[in-house]
Amino acid sequence: MKLLLFDVDLTLINSGGAGRRAMTRAFEELFHKKNGFARVHLAGRTDTLILKDALQRCDLPWNPTVEQNFRQLYFKYLKEEMQVPNPDKKLMPGIPELLKIIRARKGLELGLLTGNWREGAMIKLGYFDLVQYFSVGAFGDDSEHRNELPEIVVRRFTQKYRQSIKAEDVYIIGDTPLDIDCARSFGARSVAVATGLYSFEQLQKAQPDLIFNNLSDPQKFLSLITTKIL
Repeated sequence: MKLLLFDVDLTLINSGGAGRRAMTRAFEELFHKKNGFARVHLAGRTDTLILKDALQRCDLPWNPTVEQNFRQLYFKYLKEEMQVPNPDKKLMPGIPELLKIIRARKGLELGLLTGNWREGAMIKLGYFDLVQYFSVGAFGDDSEHRNELPEIVVRRFTQKYRQSIKAEDVYIIGDTPLDIDCARSFGARSVAVATGLYSFEQLQKAQPDLIFNNLSDPQKFLSLITTKIL
């Protein structure tokens, strides 16, 4: 059994900036600060760290209650923002075709590994009808440190399917160097996709096990994984 763990933003989908806009609206309503995330780097980071960064830049304290209040507003506005027409809002190349093929193939299981809080990930994926493909996952709720998420999702996989899985049979697919580092820290295989903010060359410097410009050719993706890694 092989477990393929996908990142969400700019790997599976492009929300057209809905996440950042929803966070900005929630931040302004709670803290009366405009453009709270203007200088905050989002790509590859967990939502909790993103929020803490924004709070720190505005000299505001973080605590669990602050985060919970922010989450509630963020999820409310994210649902609204996902409905706003935007030419950039789309499925990434090859999705959902690749997911359909993997789901139908014996010996492969789909999961999520994302810095999104779980409800936020479900809102984004739900808009594109992708939730159905993923049986397990680890999210920003589980740890603010991305490198701790593989162990969590593997534990959930083991509990759900009553079988263990080796780290080298886990594949972490994402669009940032942080995804590559996350895989390496766990001993998993890293699959980089240059569909986000990082170019093919930038991702290549992080030395992933495999790298693609995009996932527009599902058969090539599976073939390369099978011949080079499995």
